[in-house]
Formats: sequence, structure tokens, C-alpha cells
Amino acid sequence: MNATKRIPVSESVWKELSELKKPGQTFDELLSEIVEREKKYRLMQDMKRIEEEGEFEELEL
Repeated sequence: MNATKRIPVSESVWKELSELKKPGQTFDELLSEIVEREKKYRLMQDMKRIEEEGEFEELEL
């Protein structure tokens, strides 16, 4: 059973979230999408940093 949690947000953040929400979409669904996007963004940033800063060895196959 999932427990319901409450997250206090300012009125301005509430309005912005409401504007992002698609018709019929719940805030839970919206926040889940935002979390997934952020995870992908961070992964891409990490990969970019590693590519720019890393030292690589060519592998012979």
C-alpha cells in the first residue's frame, strides 16, 4: 500500500506545476515525468563530463 506524502510548495511553484500538467494528468504522474527527465539529464551531463575529461584506451577486438 502506497502512503500519501505531502510536499509544501509556494503558490508560484504550484501555479507553474499546474501549467505543466496535461489535461487529466495527476501531479504524481507529472512529478514522475519530471524526475525521469532529470535523471536522464544528469546521466547525459555525467557522460559528457567523462568524455571531455576522461582518458581512454583503445580496445582491440
